[in-house]
Amino acid sequence: MGFWDHVNALRSVLLRGVGVVVFFMTVYFAVMPELFDRVILAPCRPDFCLYTFLDSVGGVIDPERSEVKLINIRLASQFFTHMSASLWLAIITAFPILLYLIWTFVSPGLYEHEKRGAGAAFSAGIAMFFTGVACGYFLVFPLTLRFLAEYSLSPLIPNQISLDSYMDNFMMLILVMGIIFELPVVAWLLGKAGLLDRSIFTDYRRHAIVALLILAAVVTPTGDPFTLAVVFLPIYLLWEVSAYTVPSTRKQTVET
Repeated sequence: MGFWDHVNALRSVLLRGVGVVVFFMTVYFAVMPELFDRVILAPCRPDFCLYTFLDSVGGVIDPERSEVKLINIRLASQFFTHMSASLWLAIITAFPILLYLIWTFVSPGLYEHEKRGAGAAFSAGIAMFFTGVACGYFLVFPLTLRFLAEYSLSPLIPNQISLDSYMDNFMMLILVMGIIFELPVVAWLLGKAGLLDRSIFTDYRRHAIVALLILAAVVTPTGDPFTLAVVFLPIYLLWEVSAYTVPSTRKQTVET
């Protein structure tokens, strides 16, 4: 294929990707009012599943203190939130299709041995992404919301959470967790390409624990050890899983 053939192929992929996103965005825009109340605002209510579970296992969280009320302070915020929420949910839903479209563009330029394992990587990448999204929605965001909504610098300053602030944190944390959960897949691909060795995970495990603790503290800035632990443990498990997906060339060298 010549240069312009590649450009045309890329344009075709981009147009189909945009078309898929627009389709899902239209669907979400139509059902957004009910979806917003039942799903997006669910962590604001005291009967959210995480609060109920944590209260049942030891009263870690008082469900009655977990209710968060939002306010709108800008004239057009609710309309733009309607649009942006539909767009982001459309991108998340269309992620497997977009990934497949990218693969159809890249795969013709790969050798047969480079294509091996692509199906497994594709499936694992999708599964890990949605697992991360679920972890962000059911675990990380509710805990972050609870802490920040209850945090007070002074009793004279009541917290009034704006709609824009809520949605910015909601989308950011969910997407960040989806991306973080791609770590094992990325590590496997880098290991297969010979760019990453398992020894790195072993040699830098202590450094990783400190870095991941800091990351967990930033994502969920709370002094509650339990809250910090429930965020840190999934991320650390991803690190360990990533180590097992990468081959150890050091071991092969010793055996040779």
